[in-house]
Amino acid sequence: MSGMLIDTTPVDKPTHKIGHLDPDTEYEISVLLTRPLEGGTGSPGPPLRAKTKCADPMHGPRRLEVIDSQSKQVTVRWEPFGYNVTRCHSYNLTVQYRYRPAGAASRKPVKEEVREEVVYDTLSAVPQHIVRNLPPFTNVSLRLVLSNPEGRKESEELLVLTDEDVPGAVPVDSILGSSYEQQISLSWREPLQTYGLIRQYEISYKALSSFDTEFDLSNQSGKVFKPANETSHVFTGLYPGSTYSFTIRASTIKGFGPPVITQFTTKISAPLMPAYDQESPLNQTDSTVTVLLKPAQSRGAPVSKYQVVVEEERPRRQRRGTAEILRCYPVPIHFQNATLLNSQYYFSAELPMSELRAPMPFCVGDNRTYSGYWNAPLLPHKSYGIYYQAVSTANGETKIDCVRVATKGAATRKPEPEQEKQSDHTVKIAGSIAGVLLFIIIFLGVILLMKKRKLAKKRKETLSSRQEMTLMVNSSQHTTTVDTHTHTLNGRTVSSPSSFTLKTNTISTSVPNSYYPDPFVPTAILDDSHTMTSETSSLVQSHYKQRESEREALPYQTGQLHPAIRVADLLQHITQMKCAEGYGFKEEYESFFEGQSAPWDSAKKDENRMKNRYGNIIAYDHSRVRLQPQDGEGGSDYINANYIDGYHRPNHYVATQGPMQETVYDFWRMIWQENTAAIVMVTNLVEVGRVKCCKYWPDDTEIYGDMKVTLIETQLLSEYVIRTFAVEKRGVAEIREIRQFHFTGWPDHGVPLHATGLLGFIRRVKAKTPPTAGPTAVHCSAGAGRTGCFIVIDIMLDMAEREGVVDIYNCVRELRARRVNMVQTEEQYVFIHDAILEACLCGDTAIPANQLRSVYYEMNRLDPQTNSSQIKEEFRTLNMVTPTLRVEDCSIALLPRNHEKNRCMDVLPPDRCLPFLITIDGESSNYINAALMDSYKQPSAFIVTQHPLPNTVKDFWRLVLDYHCTSIVMLNDVDPAQLCPQYWPENGLHRLGSLQVEFVSADLEEDVISRIFRIYNTARPQDGYRMVQQFQFLGWPMYRDTPVSKRSFLKLVHQVDKWQEEYDGGEGRTVVHCLNGGGRSGVFCSISIVCEMLRQQRCVDVFHAVKTLRNNKPNMVDLLEQYKFCYEVALEYLNSA
Repeated sequence: MSGMLIDTTPVDKPTHKIGHLDPDTEYEISVLLTRPLEGGTGSPGPPLRAKTKCADPMHGPRRLEVIDSQSKQVTVRWEPFGYNVTRCHSYNLTVQYRYRPAGAASRKPVKEEVREEVVYDTLSAVPQHIVRNLPPFTNVSLRLVLSNPEGRKESEELLVLTDEDVPGAVPVDSILGSSYEQQISLSWREPLQTYGLIRQYEISYKALSSFDTEFDLSNQSGKVFKPANETSHVFTGLYPGSTYSFTIRASTIKGFGPPVITQFTTKISAPLMPAYDQESPLNQTDSTVTVLLKPAQSRGAPVSKYQVVVEEERPRRQRRGTAEILRCYPVPIHFQNATLLNSQYYFSAELPMSELRAPMPFCVGDNRTYSGYWNAPLLPHKSYGIYYQAVSTANGETKIDCVRVATKGAATRKPEPEQEKQSDHTVKIAGSIAGVLLFIIIFLGVILLMKKRKLAKKRKETLSSRQEMTLMVNSSQHTTTVDTHTHTLNGRTVSSPSSFTLKTNTISTSVPNSYYPDPFVPTAILDDSHTMTSETSSLVQSHYKQRESEREALPYQTGQLHPAIRVADLLQHITQMKCAEGYGFKEEYESFFEGQSAPWDSAKKDENRMKNRYGNIIAYDHSRVRLQPQDGEGGSDYINANYIDGYHRPNHYVATQGPMQETVYDFWRMIWQENTAAIVMVTNLVEVGRVKCCKYWPDDTEIYGDMKVTLIETQLLSEYVIRTFAVEKRGVAEIREIRQFHFTGWPDHGVPLHATGLLGFIRRVKAKTPPTAGPTAVHCSAGAGRTGCFIVIDIMLDMAEREGVVDIYNCVRELRARRVNMVQTEEQYVFIHDAILEACLCGDTAIPANQLRSVYYEMNRLDPQTNSSQIKEEFRTLNMVTPTLRVEDCSIALLPRNHEKNRCMDVLPPDRCLPFLITIDGESSNYINAALMDSYKQPSAFIVTQHPLPNTVKDFWRLVLDYHCTSIVMLNDVDPAQLCPQYWPENGLHRLGSLQVEFVSADLEEDVISRIFRIYNTARPQDGYRMVQQFQFLGWPMYRDTPVSKRSFLKLVHQVDKWQEEYDGGEGRTVVHCLNGGGRSGVFCSISIVCEMLRQQRCVDVFHAVKTLRNNKPNMVDLLEQYKFCYEVALEYLNSA
């Protein structure tokens, strides 16, 4: 201790307390004796050394701040302090901090980490410290604590966010994949350690191996990027039977994290059978047929074996005029067992792949054995079809494809005894064969001549009837206004002046049986003169009984007071009924009996009351579906369902309510019991917040009582969904395939604005339902209103086709005799009339893909008498049936504040399909001149708009962001003279208020410039950004009505489809614009729909595609040359495929 005498204090006691000393200071204390008067003061006594204790710090550290923040450490600084603050020469400075991962509040609770470390002591003098080993992108709360032996003081708490870092790996167990033949659907979850805001995912894929060793895997690789909010992708265009490696990495602003690798294998496809132009054998005798067998092309797995199948063509399977469906035979049956199993077919040979590496002739019926199958001689008096199939097996899968290579007709002579034991027959008499061939040639020549004359006559009748319908429409338009969008007869609909008959194009589609084995596929017919198409797989048709015997060939009964109406008079009748003052639709509908008209005692029983959704729509006793009773269960035979007769088909429908939770099992019991192949659903599960029907089908597999229902396939379209189920019943060996057709386009209130979608839906149900199946189950919510509409339209379309008349009134009356209140409102009753009129005027304009070239050639052929063509007449019909927008339809576009946002006041979007802008932008309105349009598969997939005006560029990008658009298709030129500015940045950022559009990259390929932009809303950073690709098409000069090249325009469509699928899984919308958002935009949308239609249905319906678009915007595809161009691009698509 060193110091000086500080103070002298007199004391008169042996003890004394000294105050006002400094903390943590050593003092020397001495005692001096003093005598009064002359005694004086003596010397100090021996000194006493003593040290004071430390005191509490005056305050905690001040001005604590962060001077550097990195991903795993932060550096903090504070105001220097000394002894006057610490009040102790020995003290500690400690940092206390706690943290939780950023954004953890939105997840499950995360435990906070609390730590403490000494950062400053008496030997250090720099007032800063680095806190290390922190997790990235973490909210850290820290404070400094100044402490000495006597106390502590804390600084204010400081909150700091560590910087982002590369993220952790995507959890391996979160990666799920669904494999298909040519695609793999992949999904994953974000990394557990995001270490920042995930910006995107990179998914690389590469083919590793294939069961098909000859396939070149070198080009089977690629890479896609997905935004942070999308954790799934469907990889398409993969090769079947191949194992792919997928590498997934997530990235933040700091870069990509570690990869995680997984593998999935696509399913194998059936081999691709060679084409046989004709089913002509190389040689034929009474008991043999020699055919040429060609190697099949493997698809995902090598061909393991080839099989030759002989099927007897019995009379009941020979159906005149019916398009035949491809049939395959997965279940092998020996010739010896065919009779025992009552099988029409047997395997005559099985050949290993090694024996068929090149085309080779094969003699069917040569009485030899191949791999255990006896190639028995054919019976001369029977007709046979010879089928050739290839089988691929790999990875537990077996796929089969087949083709018919020859047919053998029955010989005219009587069979000899024991024909089964005959050996090979050779040609008997060359002269007899030559005579037969000569007879056949002459016979075919006569048939072809007659057919040519018949076609010429039909063309003449078509033109005559079209002119008649055109005159009828035009005259009605001059006399009255029709409140329905109906118009003239389609060019391919054939009629005569006295009787109008609809003709439909038959589509034959091959549906490979990939799920369950079944050898029999009956062809689809109604009767000899009524041919229908069936797109149904063999699984469905083998389980349904022939119902031909139940059908009566009696004319459809019509009433005396309400006679049937000729189709040619239908437009005039509807016009009069809508405009009549004394007796119109209102009075006619009110003449129907309302309410109960027959006993319904079973429905009213106590045990059945809970099975009825509505108390006033229940099943009549005389027509109700009676379920097979269950042991010991009262009322187990009841379901709220009634049989309804079809057109000359007794009990062709079952009208029922939407199943309730209590009746789902009963519903599936009924479907099985009635051998139903098709379920038609005309309601959504919830409408206007009310449950209309329970979800009675599974997403995968579900057990309902003794019924097992498995979802096989879901096909999503813009206005309806087709779901395919495999249904099994306990104790029964068979598996049935049942389709549900779910129409989603019916609005919550009222009826559809146009019948176009519903008519297409009804045609699809007809095409995919085998005519020999049991009743079609139709339901909405109550099973009366919409159900009645569907059934009446279906019946009346059949009646119009067969008889040239319709009898809607008596049809509704007959339905109400079977089930209460069928067709529940006057609005529905009028809609039925409008729908049938539209069907009659437009016809069925679908063309099978394999007939498109010849049909289109015929459509363009000029008739010398009229100097017109079928395609001109079809386009004229389209113009007539296109609805005209009224002023009240476009009230928002016509508001004064929106005038300056419209390029042309005669091209305005209707209110019902406006995409209202959502992003707030000062005082700007939420209007933009644009219209939502359906694609083939997705509602509102297109947004058609005009080229942005200088004052609407910001609105355009708001539209792109608000409606999650991933593609922009530009079909016009930048032209400032026409107020068509360049609305995008060529580089850097383009700021539009709170929106930022950032240029990423550009590429030029032939006639398309593709640019990628990143757009985001700075006012809502939590929404992240959206990647958008613009496709500027250069191949359509402004002076041309159509693009220069069909091929380049088709390539544009493919590029957009590919980007949509890769970036957004096909979910994002596409903005399409031309100068005014009309003709050119309509061409792109129409061709996109037609191409998807070709992929899905193998048919082309340009008329339907354009009509659907024009229901919302009348100026879509507004020139005949553009309409023709749509057909020609469809032909180009088929050529390229």
